[in-house]
Amino acid sequence: MSKNEVKKAEGKLGVLVVGLGAVSSTFMTGVLMARKGLAKPVGSMTQYDKIRVGKGADKKYLKYNEIVPLADLNDIVFGAWDVYPANAYESAINAEVLKEKDINPVKDELEAIKPMKAAFDHNYAKRLDGNNVKECKDRWDMTEQIREDIRNFKKETGVDRVVVLWAASTEVYVPVDEKIHGSLEALEAAMKADDKEHIAPSMCYAYAALSEGAPFIMGAPNTTVDIPAMWELAEKTKMPIAGKDFKTGQTLVKSGFAPIIGTRCLGLSGWFSTNILGNRDGLVLDEPANFRTKEVSKLSTLESILVPEKQPDLYGHGNDEDTQYYHKVRINYYPPRNDNKEGWDNIDIFGWMGYPMQIKINFLCRDSILAAPLCLDLVLLSDLAARAGRYGTQRFLSFFLKSPMHDYTKGEVPVNHLFQQYTMLKNALREMGGYEADEEID
Repeated sequence: MSKNEVKKAEGKLGVLVVGLGAVSSTFMTGVLMARKGLAKPVGSMTQYDKIRVGKGADKKYLKYNEIVPLADLNDIVFGAWDVYPANAYESAINAEVLKEKDINPVKDELEAIKPMKAAFDHNYAKRLDGNNVKECKDRWDMTEQIREDIRNFKKETGVDRVVVLWAASTEVYVPVDEKIHGSLEALEAAMKADDKEHIAPSMCYAYAALSEGAPFIMGAPNTTVDIPAMWELAEKTKMPIAGKDFKTGQTLVKSGFAPIIGTRCLGLSGWFSTNILGNRDGLVLDEPANFRTKEVSKLSTLESILVPEKQPDLYGHGNDEDTQYYHKVRINYYPPRNDNKEGWDNIDIFGWMGYPMQIKINFLCRDSILAAPLCLDLVLLSDLAARAGRYGTQRFLSFFLKSPMHDYTKGEVPVNHLFQQYTMLKNALREMGGYEADEEID
């Protein structure tokens, strides 16, 4: 596709966020502050990164918006749904991520962002008890009500385009069921039959967004759009989808550090990861069924970077079955830390002649501070993909995601290696900018 074929980012971009908690209120506050020149959007690739286009004498290093037509921060209009009625200002204060002095300069704008009633099912997040919730006859009605919200938001704000971003809590794990999730027809039938077990509320949001011509981004590890039925809907509506789960702290470390072990041909006996976090996400993940969803997404990262089958001497033992290294992930809810989560990685490696060594990484990170720039990048790049006519799963956005979507029905293995993901991102931008995609993923 030549540069001219990517539609310009004209008019306003509506960003509708599911969940107005710590992550989204931090995201919104940061964008509004950056617009006023009062804060810097540090950590955002779309705002800072420069990539090479062209080779030899034609080589240039350009920012993303110099290569492709990205929406400007000034064009963003925020909206949200949440089970709690607090507006974005109250939510930002309650979340205690940002200091009041860093929120107050945009207080008026944040107060104007009042959450719409959420499409919510208590069984999917038992620890949440909000009353700002829709009355729905069934899952189909739930979806129709969300579609109406999107249409009303467009009318009331006059935005030209909308992107829907899930930044709400992790739902209970929904295993993929071929009979229900395998085709769009079966999914729609299940929604109309009010099959609450197989149709999570997040699926209603995704279905509604795509049907209303809005790209959908899954920022939690939910199964939501990671099913053939949703891929089919994305093809039908010609809309981009991306997911799943923001790659913020520990998995970012893992996807960047595991390549060091692999590239240096060192062996791995085990990798033990533990996290403590105390925000609303931590509270929800304290429920075993919700943790299961998270565990599946966090566990898959390492196995596609350090592959036992490819290097049996290095990665082919450690577990009881003696088939690969031992990999364990734990998340513990610990309220005193609030949003300042801590990830410990204890890595047992071995080197020359099998002699053991250890690496310990202690990342004291701020969950929402790391997630906010990802929200911005995913929103701007999904909007770009839609204007470039790219639809279905956006693999080039894997860089930002913990458990990148892939076609598991065809045995596709996701790319989890951070630097390979970065190459995919750069190549997609080059292509959309009318340049040659000129880097190989080795």
